[in-house]
Amino acid sequence: MTSIHPIAAPVTIRRIRRVQAITIIWMSVEATVSLSAAWMARSPALLAFGGDSGIELLSAVVVLWRFRAHAMHENAERRAAQVTGALLFVLAAFVVATSALTLLGHIEPKPTILGIVILIAAAAIMPWLAKAKRKLSSATGSAALRADSAQSALCAYLSLIALAGIAVNVIWHLPWADPLAALIVTPIIVWEGREAMRGKPCGCC
Repeated sequence: MTSIHPIAAPVTIRRIRRVQAITIIWMSVEATVSLSAAWMARSPALLAFGGDSGIELLSAVVVLWRFRAHAMHENAERRAAQVTGALLFVLAAFVVATSALTLLGHIEPKPTILGIVILIAAAAIMPWLAKAKRKLSSATGSAALRADSAQSALCAYLSLIALAGIAVNVIWHLPWADPLAALIVTPIIVWEGREAMRGKPCGCC
């Protein structure tokens, strides 16, 4: 079987592995903290964000596997792209379900300092990771890496949207703002999931 991108230099592959390793370490911290904060605050926006963090952690592991020496072939690329795309669809369903529970009155979100801190940190870190992955996706023609870069970008968007929803709830005491903030990003998640499943290696994330 042939390489997915025969001109990809070894230094590029090493950069991809390094970026994915950083992603795995950070997403482990981010998922643990945000899900803990979501549980304490009963916040669907934080829960959606934590779910995104967990799914992105899985996605980063898949892409790291794809760029290991024994997985450098076309079938591995296709499988990795399909898995990362499917994870985006799972995330979209997760956001809708948790937001619906709050809008129906089953969950009452509360403010949390811990959640706010992790959201601010994600808003600062994730754009850098997304940008690095987009460049590496273009260099290798990897749809799986593109999907993973989309998840990093979505993590940054979702952190800002979650912050906005939490702020509105804290300032004006509008509990529906939290789940509404989580729902706003759902169409973007679905679109990126579809693009990943189609195997698109480049584009705006």
